[in-house]
Amino acid sequence: MAIAALASAELDWTRALDEVKERLGILFGRVEPRRAAFSYVDGLLSGIERKTGWQLAERIGDPGPWRIQAVLGRGRWDAEAARDLVRTYVIEKLGTEDGILVVDETGFVKKGEHSVGVARQYSGTAGRIENSQIGVFLGYASRLGQALIDRRLYLPQEWTTDTARCEQAQVPENITFATKPQIARELLSDAFDAGVPCAWVLADAVYGSDKHLRIMLERRGKHYILAVRSNERLMADDRFLRHARGTAAELAEALPAGAWERHTAGQGTKGQRIYDWARIRLLRLQRPPREHWLLIRRSRKDKADCAYYVVFAPSNTSLADLARVAGRRWTIEECFQSAKGEVGLDHCEARSWHGWHRHATLAMLALAYLAALRAKAGSTVQSKRNKR
Repeated sequence: MAIAALASAELDWTRALDEVKERLGILFGRVEPRRAAFSYVDGLLSGIERKTGWQLAERIGDPGPWRIQAVLGRGRWDAEAARDLVRTYVIEKLGTEDGILVVDETGFVKKGEHSVGVARQYSGTAGRIENSQIGVFLGYASRLGQALIDRRLYLPQEWTTDTARCEQAQVPENITFATKPQIARELLSDAFDAGVPCAWVLADAVYGSDKHLRIMLERRGKHYILAVRSNERLMADDRFLRHARGTAAELAEALPAGAWERHTAGQGTKGQRIYDWARIRLLRLQRPPREHWLLIRRSRKDKADCAYYVVFAPSNTSLADLARVAGRRWTIEECFQSAKGEVGLDHCEARSWHGWHRHATLAMLALAYLAALRAKAGSTVQSKRNKR
């Protein structure tokens, strides 16, 4: 029985991968580059430790990396069309009306100065200023699973003002300097225009502190829970604080003990993540039936350890629901961990703009395939439980 079950599972994996390749293959006009792209995806999904040109070529028996490297370099195919394919596939397999979109960045430590976008800059991945590339990503998460659906390389100003350097890295002429929040607005707008179903948008303080992003989401009628810094200045219109003004930290400190409730932010690696939570209604131009709040998360062990969020949500949303949704921002961290640990997102050796985006997109496709398999496996297990 165990052997039969394993054989059946392997057949399902193969069929699912064939489906992914069939969709990807449409982007290639010739057989050879199409096969090379399929080999690239197979390599990303393989167990080899470093998913670089030489290693991927060695895996398929090529004498050198040139055919594999052509997938990222001289091959003719549209990485943006591939991105659309990834997004469509993820929504087909994981999409639900109560899904969430999460914006975040991740760093790729690099040596040298020739890889596109590389600079001495802060990398959250390294936890310090490091010679690195930074990519801004958009994740999608639902009760079925999570995956990455869009990506854009951040170009520091020292790159966008250096025409010769950009030409050498094949940066398109229409690419100009954009802040990370500006990139996030574009990624989110593209997702909304594509009809991605979502109930919430989440992001950390790099993006939540950008008022233009918040205004854009409100104009589109999209609910959000966006982290802000402790010094974000706000004005209350609240039953506890009335029309008090101050920073997020000052307003939170002024709350009475009765304003706090204990709720979970969801399941963590060590069980439920329990915090104290409170919210303060903000004086904003309200759009009934929606409200603006400052949401505060406080550690149970250290009351000085707080996180702050601005919220735009239906007025009947409970504090427990806000806590639960805020806790789901970490789904994109799980995506980064899986993408780097399982499908080589951080193994790109290409130095060009289109090479980076091609590799990132194929890694996202491989990650989406794994997420779809996990969602199907979870559905099968639940179905068997329901029959018992």
